Amino acid sequence: MKQTDPAADPYTPHSGDRRWTSRHHDLHLDYRVATNRLDATATISATAVEALDKVVLDLHGLSVDRVDVDGVRAKKVSVGTHKTTVTPAAPIPAGADFAVHVRYRGTPRPLRSPWGTLGWEELTDGVIVASQPVGAPSWFPCNDRPDDKATYRIELTCEAGYEVVANGELLGRDRTARGTRWTFAVTEPMATYLATVQIGRYRTTKLRGGDVPVTLHHPADLTAAAKTDFGQVPEMIALFADRFGPYPFAEYGVVVTDDELEIPLEAHGLAVFGRNHVDGAHGTDRLIAHELAHQWFGNSVTLGRWRDIWLHEGFACYAEWLWSEHRGGPTADDLARSYRSGLLQQPQDLVVADPGARDMFDDRVYKRGALALHALRRTIGDAAFTAGLRIVTTRYRHGTVSSPDVVASFAEAAGTGPDAVLLLLGPWIDEPGVPELP
Repeated sequence: MKQTDPAADPYTPHSGDRRWTSRHHDLHLDYRVATNRLDATATISATAVEALDKVVLDLHGLSVDRVDVDGVRAKKVSVGTHKTTVTPAAPIPAGADFAVHVRYRGTPRPLRSPWGTLGWEELTDGVIVASQPVGAPSWFPCNDRPDDKATYRIELTCEAGYEVVANGELLGRDRTARGTRWTFAVTEPMATYLATVQIGRYRTTKLRGGDVPVTLHHPADLTAAAKTDFGQVPEMIALFADRFGPYPFAEYGVVVTDDELEIPLEAHGLAVFGRNHVDGAHGTDRLIAHELAHQWFGNSVTLGRWRDIWLHEGFACYAEWLWSEHRGGPTADDLARSYRSGLLQQPQDLVVADPGARDMFDDRVYKRGALALHALRRTIGDAAFTAGLRIVTTRYRHGTVSSPDVVASFAEAAGTGPDAVLLLLGPWIDEPGVPELP
């Protein structure tokens, strides 16, 4: 079904439905690694924003066997390539809570998108799930919008011999006739694209030295190198907690896949790297800092519309510079001036605060977003800059945020009006050129 809602995000116009919102997802997944076969049920606890005669779910390429709404079999279920439309036995009034139970199955595949293949993807011996921005429907039915944040319970059963890593707290690992059942709970609201499952033949290492538990999952032959490369994560968490505010989750997990990956990726409470990102010589520190920073900016504080992607990537890029500065490498000022020089050699045709769907992961969004923050820091001073960061992460903790929200937060921290902050940030984020640094 083609999404025609005028309120839809223009970057992802065919994803999500603003007529309802989810509160909790309960996923029961039975998966065979050997055959890439998934048999599953999903129960979505939801609320109708307006009266509903149909409930439209995002689900890609999987067969639906049955749908019940509030325990009653749906009157009609129409399954398309990307959408499943459910007609309940009775209309759902505006404001009413309801539950949709979906039994589904199939061979999960990643979605093809303008940003590459997204979602559930087979590794050589296991699975990676990387869904940003629209890949979540490759493995579970949902309302696939970044502002549709909900709690989750994820239960996955697969063959014995594999380590399963998912978002949230591991509640249990039990042997069954089908293999091993892993159960996780996410108690903070999480965006659909950040939900993940990672499956592989991993070893587990606990990293010491910090207040936040950090668990490293890695191939056995990379034990020493991975412990070296990720050994500074507790120190990174301490630095970012000092600048951004307390770490927003109970723990942090890192997965190193046995396959090589083009880029690392973040998920709620997790980050995933490929074996090519591990060299035992700290060659990936910049990327490790970047993905960790997304726990604050992206995973706890999440954009409501994809045009604001700089609020994730600009902040995470700036965190790389803060880490370099902290460790005695090039300062943020050194890096800002170096990257600005590089940007001057590139096309001046991108607006950071609205780069367009095609370019929202363009490196210029990352670097110019970070430069905007550095210009702000130099103007209002370190104390007000840090206070502004903390206002953002506290006020919008586990919620959604927009560019005006961030401008207002820094204005409050600096003791000035939003117009004054926007006057400084505007040339960096609302215009295509590369301004001078203050």
